[in-house]
Amino acid sequence: MANHLRFFAIHAEDVERAKTFYEAVFDWRITPWGPPGFYLIQTGAEGERAVGGALQQRQEPVTGTGIKGFECTVGVDDLDAIMAKVTAQGGTIAMPPYTIDGVGRLIYLEDTEGNRVGAMQYDPAYAAAFF
Repeated sequence: MANHLRFFAIHAEDVERAKTFYEAVFDWRITPWGPPGFYLIQTGAEGERAVGGALQQRQEPVTGTGIKGFECTVGVDDLDAIMAKVTAQGGTIAMPPYTIDGVGRLIYLEDTEGNRVGAMQYDPAYAAAFF
C-alpha cells in the first residue's frame, strides 16, 4: 500500500444538517456507525472503492477566524517509520499511536506549518474490506 489519502472526517456543529447537505450536494451515502452522532461516508458508487470518510459532532469549539476544514488521514504501511520521518523533518507527533480495534493504529502529526494530519497503519482485513 502506498501512502494514499484513505480517510477524511467532517466535524459539524449540526450533524444532521451537515448529513443532509453532503448527501444532496455530492450524492454521498452517509450511514450511522459507532457512537451516536457518528456516521461513515462512502464517496463512491455502490461497490466502488473510494476515499472513506466520517461525519461527526465537532468536539472543539471553533473560535476566531481560523480555517474550518476536513480532517484527513493518510494510509501508511509502517507507522513507526512515518513517525521517525515526521520528527526528522521538523514536524511533531500531536497524538501518540492509538489503536482502534479492528481498524488499525492512528497518530496525528503536525507539519512544520502547524497543520494537523492523521496517519493510520490499517489492519489488513479492514483495508481489504474498505479500500
